[in-house]
Amino acid sequence: MTEEYAASIRGKPIPKQHVETFLGTDALRGAGNCATSHDGAAQARRHRQQRRWATQVIVTDELARHACAERGLPPPDDVLPMRLLTIPETDVADLGSIIAAALAHSPAARALLADLEREQHIPETAVRDYYDRNRDRFLTPDALRRGVDPYDDPAPSDIHPYAHVHHGIAQQLRHAAARRAFFNWLGRARADVVYADGHEHPGDPSHPDHEHRH
Repeated sequence: MTEEYAASIRGKPIPKQHVETFLGTDALRGAGNCATSHDGAAQARRHRQQRRWATQVIVTDELARHACAERGLPPPDDVLPMRLLTIPETDVADLGSIIAAALAHSPAARALLADLEREQHIPETAVRDYYDRNRDRFLTPDALRRGVDPYDDPAPSDIHPYAHVHHGIAQQLRHAAARRAFFNWLGRARADVVYADGHEHPGDPSHPDHEHRH
């Protein structure tokens, strides 16, 4: 791999320019030059980590494109996402910022996640178990207003019937299972990636800037 590439996947290089364009790092460097030496060092570290983070987003997009091709899914939009879109905070909390950003930016990642979701089979016993263990989520509006305790023998009319919420629960569990499958797929797929210096995963302990936060 030459100094012009941020990473390679199965021998296919990803240009550093993709990462630079994604982040708009020229503007970030300009802002850093105006800081004090201490602030400048902190900003330099932050920018290095941003570069590693952006590399992961772009690598995830490329890995998802490979996976879609292998699955025979229609080719996604070929335009590489370069602008940071609004990412729901709940997605960041549930998925981590890298995967949340990848799903926001990458049509291929979204197509792969949707295909994984279609593959998930949720047993009826799992749906029923979720309903029985989370009765507080199925209180009727009137029961909520009255402060009914869902676990203290509530009246049948205070809980939405199982038949009415079954479909929604199954969808929720299928969606969660697909996300887990996506995590597992990405963990395996990353084994095919070789990173250039300065573009490692932000949490990789082999570089001095590494950090791993939840």
